[in-house]
Amino acid sequence: MRWILVALGLMTPAWAEMPAGLRSRVEAACVGCHAGAGAQGGLDLRALPFTLDAAVVRERWVRVYDRVERGEMPPRNGGLAVGERAAFLGALRPLLHAADLADVRANGRGPMRRLNREEYEQNLRDVLALPELAVREMLPEDREAHHFTKTAATLDISRVQLTAYLDAAEAALRQAMVTTAAPPPVTTYRARGRNLFPGVRSTGTLKSMFFLQGDQGVHVEKEWGTPLPKVFEEDPALEMGLFRSPGWPYGAFPVGFAARTAGEYRVRFSARAVLQQEGYRVTAAAKAVPMTLRRRRPTNHDIAEDVVNVGGILEIAPGPHVYEVTVPLGVGQTIEWGLLGLPVPQVDAEGKTGSYRFPPFPAGGAPGVAFHWLEITGPLAPASWPPASHKVLFDELGVDPRPADAAGEARRLLRRFVAKAGRGTAPEEALRRFEALVMARIAKGESFAEAMLTGYQAVLCSDLFLYLRAPRERFAVADRLAHFLTNSRPDGQLGGSRWEDRAVLRRETERLVAGAGFERFVKSFADYWLNLRHLRRDDADKRLYPEYQLDEYLVESMERETLATLTALVRENRPVKEMVAADYVYVNERLARHYELPPVAGAGMRRVALPEGSVRGGLLTQGAVLKVTANGTGTSPVLRGAWVMDRILGEPPPPPPPGVPAVEPDIRGAKTIREQLALHTKQAACAGCHARFDPAGLALENFDVMGHWRSRYRGTAEGEKVTGIDPTGHDFGYTLAGAVDASGRLLDGRSFRDVREFKGLLAAEPRRLARNLLQQWTVYATGTPVRFADRAEVERILDGCAADGYRVRDLLVGLVGSPIFLESY
Repeated sequence: MRWILVALGLMTPAWAEMPAGLRSRVEAACVGCHAGAGAQGGLDLRALPFTLDAAVVRERWVRVYDRVERGEMPPRNGGLAVGERAAFLGALRPLLHAADLADVRANGRGPMRRLNREEYEQNLRDVLALPELAVREMLPEDREAHHFTKTAATLDISRVQLTAYLDAAEAALRQAMVTTAAPPPVTTYRARGRNLFPGVRSTGTLKSMFFLQGDQGVHVEKEWGTPLPKVFEEDPALEMGLFRSPGWPYGAFPVGFAARTAGEYRVRFSARAVLQQEGYRVTAAAKAVPMTLRRRRPTNHDIAEDVVNVGGILEIAPGPHVYEVTVPLGVGQTIEWGLLGLPVPQVDAEGKTGSYRFPPFPAGGAPGVAFHWLEITGPLAPASWPPASHKVLFDELGVDPRPADAAGEARRLLRRFVAKAGRGTAPEEALRRFEALVMARIAKGESFAEAMLTGYQAVLCSDLFLYLRAPRERFAVADRLAHFLTNSRPDGQLGGSRWEDRAVLRRETERLVAGAGFERFVKSFADYWLNLRHLRRDDADKRLYPEYQLDEYLVESMERETLATLTALVRENRPVKEMVAADYVYVNERLARHYELPPVAGAGMRRVALPEGSVRGGLLTQGAVLKVTANGTGTSPVLRGAWVMDRILGEPPPPPPPGVPAVEPDIRGAKTIREQLALHTKQAACAGCHARFDPAGLALENFDVMGHWRSRYRGTAEGEKVTGIDPTGHDFGYTLAGAVDASGRLLDGRSFRDVREFKGLLAAEPRRLARNLLQQWTVYATGTPVRFADRAEVERILDGCAADGYRVRDLLVGLVGSPIFLESY
C-alpha cells in the first residue's frame, strides 16, 4: 500500500522506508515543525532517508533520538506527553541499536588509531630503556576531538608528521647508543658562599638576596656591582641568603658549573630556613621553606630557556641540614635555586624608573633560605656498561659492533628488536622488508651500527609500532589496557596474561591502577577531561587580583590537589558522588591558606577532613577547576556552567547562534554578571539554552578567578576602595562592588541557594555522574566515543555498580571487562 502512495506522490520514498508504527509517531510528534520547505532547522523528516545501515543517515536519526530524549524536540511544553515521548523513543531505539550493532560487528567500533605524541615518547622510553627521553616537542601537536587527543578519527598521519616521527625516532636511537669503551668520568663540582649565586646582587632589591656571616648580612651598604671583598669570599662560613621566588628576570645558579655530559647528577647542599629582619639580619625560621631545583642553562636571565623543575619539592627546615636529590641534566645545563611562595619583586609597574621594591615584611620577618655549600656529582655511572639502552639495540656485541656474520647478526638483532617493539606477531613480509633495508645499507659500505639504526628507525615509524589495533588477539588487549592506564605499552607480566579469564582481567587492571605508571594516566586524563593543561594559560589580572601575582606555588598546588583527588577516587574506589561533593580535600600549607581552612604544615599534599558546612570538597570547588573555567579577569556563569554540563555531566550545550556576542564581565563593578545575563537572555534565541547551563555557573559565582571564596565582586571604579602593596612590590587599588548571588533554579525546577546545595543536587544523581565518567573513559581508552550500540552496555555496567554507590574503580573495571573495551559484541 505504501508504495502505491509513493507512486501517487502522496508519500516520499524516504518516508516509505520507515516502519509504519514509528512513522505514525513521527507524523504526530514531529512533522508539524519538520517537514517541507519551511522545516525548522532545515530538518525535513519526510525527506530524511531511513536507511539506517548508512552511517551518515543513522547519525542524523541518533541526533533526533537524543533531542527527543532530552526534551528539546519537541520542547517539553510542546504538547508531547511523557508516555508519548517514551513510546516514540521505544519505537526508534531498537532500530538504531540493531543497525549500529550490525555495523560494529561488520567493521569494528572504530578505526585503528595512531599513537599520539605523548604515547609515542613514552613507548620509546620504555622500549629503549631511556626514562628521561624527551622527543615530544619534535612532533606536531595532535588534534583534539571529544576532549582528547586519543580519538582515532583525528589521529591521521601526513607526510610532514611522518618526517617528524622519523626525526624523533633517530634522535631517540642515537641517545640509546653509546660509542665509548667506558662510561663518562664522574666528577664532583663544589661551591660555597660567594659561588652559590652568579652575582653579588639579585634583581628585586638587596632584600631579595645578600650574603651572610653568621646571622648578619655583609656587603649590604655597597652599590650594585661592587665586588665582594676577599675577606668575605674566602670565609668558609659565608652563606648566601635568598628571599624571593623565581620570576623573570631571574638567575640564581652556582658559578662555573654546566654539565658536560647528559645524565643523572647527585645534588647535595647544606641550607637552613631563616627569617629576614630589618637591617639585613636573619633569625631562625619557625617553619620550613619549600623549594625546588630548576634545570636550565646558565645564561643571562633575559634569555633563559627550557626551565624545568626537577627533583621534587624539598622542605628546608630551620637549622643547618644537608639535602640530597638526583636530577637529570642535559649537556650545558645547570641547576637553579627555586624557592616557593615568596615575593617576586618586579620592575616598577609603569616602567618609568626601572627600580624595584621589595614588599613589606610579614609579621615575624620575611622567609628565606641561607645556603652554605653545594656539591654536584655526575654523570652517575649506570649499573653496567654498555648501558641497557645500548643493549636493546646491539645485545652483547659491544660499543663498536663488527660481527663476522653481519647479515646473520643483522637478521637476529632486527627480529629481536621487532619482537620487543612491535605489537603482536609481525608478518614475515614486513620483517623481510626491514632486513632488506639494513642489508642495502651494509652493501653501500655503511657501518654495521649505522645500518642497524636505519632498520630500527623504520620499525619505530611503521604501523607495527605506531598504531594500536582492535583487541582481537591477546597482545592487542594488553596493548589497549596498558595505553589506557599507563599511556604506554604492556609490561612483561601484562603481555602474557590470559584475557579470556575475567578474574585475570580484573586483577591486571587493579595492578596497573596501583602501579607507578598510573600517574601518567591521571595526569593525561585530567589535562584533557578537566582542561588542566590550560591551568597556566590566563594569569590573574594584576588590577583586580594583585595578591596572586606570579604565585606559581599556588598554581602548582592547585594542580597537585586535583591529581591527588582523581588518584584517590580510583585507587580507593570512592563513590562517584564524591567527584562533586566530598567531606575532605587534599591540601598543603599554601592551598589551606587559600581555602581559609585550618593551617597545615609543609608543601606535601595531605588529605584533610573539612569543617562542617564547608563549601569545599569535590572537583567543582577546587582551585584548578575554577581557574581553568575563568579568564583571569572575570568569572562567567556561561563558561563555567557550560563546562560543568559538558565535562561533569556529559551534556554539552550547543554552540551559540552566529552573531550573538559573549557576555563579558563589567570590571568597573557597575553591573553584576547576573544583571548582564538577565539582559542577554531576554532574547528568545538565547534564553532556552542558557536555562540549561547558566544555573550551574551561577552556583560557582562565590569563587573568584583563582578559586578563592568571595562575597562581593571586585571592580576598578565602583564600590569600596582597597589598597596595598602586592607580592611584586607594586601598589594596587581595586574596589569591592556588588554582592554575589549564587542561587539558581535548574531546568527541571529544582532550586538551590548556594554552591553547597547545588553540589548536593548533583550528588543526588550518581548514575548521571557515573554515566559521564564511563563515556569519557570510553573515548580515552578505545579512541572512539560511545556509539548507539554501546549505550545498552553502558547501562548494564551502571546496573552492576548501582548497589554499591557507583564506586569509581568498579566502574573502570566494568568498562575494561565489557564488549565496549574488548570489542567482543
